[in-house]
Amino acid sequence: MSERRTIGAIDQGTTSTRFMIFDHSGAVVASAQREFRQILPKPGWVEHDPMEILDTTEGVVDEALRSAGLGVEDLVAVGIANQRETTVVWDPTSGRPVANAIVWQDTRTDRICKRLAREGGIDRFRDRTGLPLATYFSGPKAAWILEGVDRAAEKAASGQAVMGTVDSWLVWNLTGGVDGGRHITDVTNASRTLLMDLDDLDWSDDLLGAMGIPRSMMAEVLPSIGRVGTGSGVLEGVPISAILGDQQAALFGQTCFQPGEAKNTYGTGCFLLMNTGPRKVPSTHGLLTTVGYQICGSDPVYALEGSVAVTGSLIQWLRDNLGMISTAPEVEALAASVPDNGDVYFVPAFSGLFAPHWRTDARGVITGLTRYSNKGHIARAALEATAYQTREVLEAMRADSGVALTELRVDGGMVGNDLLMQFQSDILDVEVVCPRVSETTALGAAYGAGLAEGFWAGLDDLRRNWQEDRRWSPQVPEEAREARYARWQKAVTRSLDWVGDVSSG
Repeated sequence: MSERRTIGAIDQGTTSTRFMIFDHSGAVVASAQREFRQILPKPGWVEHDPMEILDTTEGVVDEALRSAGLGVEDLVAVGIANQRETTVVWDPTSGRPVANAIVWQDTRTDRICKRLAREGGIDRFRDRTGLPLATYFSGPKAAWILEGVDRAAEKAASGQAVMGTVDSWLVWNLTGGVDGGRHITDVTNASRTLLMDLDDLDWSDDLLGAMGIPRSMMAEVLPSIGRVGTGSGVLEGVPISAILGDQQAALFGQTCFQPGEAKNTYGTGCFLLMNTGPRKVPSTHGLLTTVGYQICGSDPVYALEGSVAVTGSLIQWLRDNLGMISTAPEVEALAASVPDNGDVYFVPAFSGLFAPHWRTDARGVITGLTRYSNKGHIARAALEATAYQTREVLEAMRADSGVALTELRVDGGMVGNDLLMQFQSDILDVEVVCPRVSETTALGAAYGAGLAEGFWAGLDDLRRNWQEDRRWSPQVPEEAREARYARWQKAVTRSLDWVGDVSSG
């Protein structure tokens, strides 16, 4: 095997796009990353420019290849991992978006979700989709565009508007766009729309009808791992052989291939997924039942998921909105400048609360402030909020699955924060383990593409690549741990019932 034979991965996230190149051992050969704008037109609204997403994607592919001295001919295949639920509607005859993409954090569809919930409540579609009715998911976002954007419904009816999550937008463009681009998605992204039946792994006419979305707008649903097309332009001639929603990609990159294995990704939000194998585990504790991945020719693997909206983006907020720090890594030193949180708790419900609460009426609060409090306490409370929210999700996961984790695999940008990872282990009372390659979202997409093309022989081959880098063990007595968690739960109650109709204004 040539040393120059590599696998590429597009990791299209909420705040940036990255292209990473991996060798057969799973080591990083090259990486390039570019941020893009966060468009915030109204309170609760979050948008992206789809053309800017495409531009950054093409830019980082070219930059990473040049930095490594490689050409597209050195790529065996490329996989795509993408921010999930973010919804794009575009005109396939012109290639232009009908409107800005509505991001997964956006809450403008609250009115649509409430309308749909009048019959059957927020769990009206849970049996078929594994999801509650919430602003988080893609279907209501597409419905909002059809209802709220001038001529969008008319275009959809005449075949001049199609919809997709970000993976669909990228694949369509990267395989030719208006000149024959493929309009597809994979089962993991489709399972996040409120429009796909988890049993059939295809769009439900009933669900599409309930939201007023023509079936003609929808992408073809394919397995996650298997060749879906051949690249053009910046990826000319390169097989595109895997698509995974970013959190499912991280599950795959962490090699959590057995039921009961779980990972937590610390990025813009925080996402804890547990592999449940071929069994769909219905949640009665506020979690999501979702598709973990599907290898072409095999049955799907399902997962339980707990989604937290605001974790890493809270640190960005401290930097950009409050000016407390100049760079995100500075938050650890600021938080370490105080011995504890000074009884300050930060509930970052900027977009409501996701799992396990699902409360769109919640908003962010900082509680326990006194004259003694300083910016170190606020920074520490911001970091601890991530760990507390993870515990809420993990407790729900234990209740749903009956599995008591003794080890949690972690990845994402925040795992470099030693103070946070130690506190995470303390508040969970479990071992927290970080792999040598912490950017497992991109790695999972690469693994999927390489597996599809025979670059790796099988799942055991991938498991052998996984190597532990760091481990944190619990150090806090049970009484102190439970007392802190009780204070957090009290703070959460202070964030509730803040707003009524979050789509107004």
